[in-house]
Amino acid sequence: MNPITWALVISGVLLNATAQLLLKLATSATGAIEPSWAGLASAGPRLLSHYGAWGGIACYVVSVVIWILALSRAPVSVVYPLLSIGYIVNAFAAAALFQESLAPGKLLGIAVIVLGVFILSQSQTPT
Repeated sequence: MNPITWALVISGVLLNATAQLLLKLATSATGAIEPSWAGLASAGPRLLSHYGAWGGIACYVVSVVIWILALSRAPVSVVYPLLSIGYIVNAFAAAALFQESLAPGKLLGIAVIVLGVFILSQSQTPT
């Protein structure tokens, strides 16, 4: 992949990860949401009044546009697995922002993802 394609992929991944973090922040206004119509109806107004929900949705919309641009430039079999970089970003961001744990098993999983992304990036065919 050329530098422009890499920039598109990384931008899309970072926007997607940011969307997840903003949506998690928005759920701080609701607490746990019951998986029912009543639970959604109860939490909906609080969610929709939180900037995190709108920021997350906006990040998703922009990330889809960027992702389409990336897919137009590289094979989906190469680009799609690179979304796993978002897991790495979110694990560390969630630890910093939400005090979520980075247990040894989680760190080992992140290391496997890093290795997989490296192998994938080295083994793809030119486009």
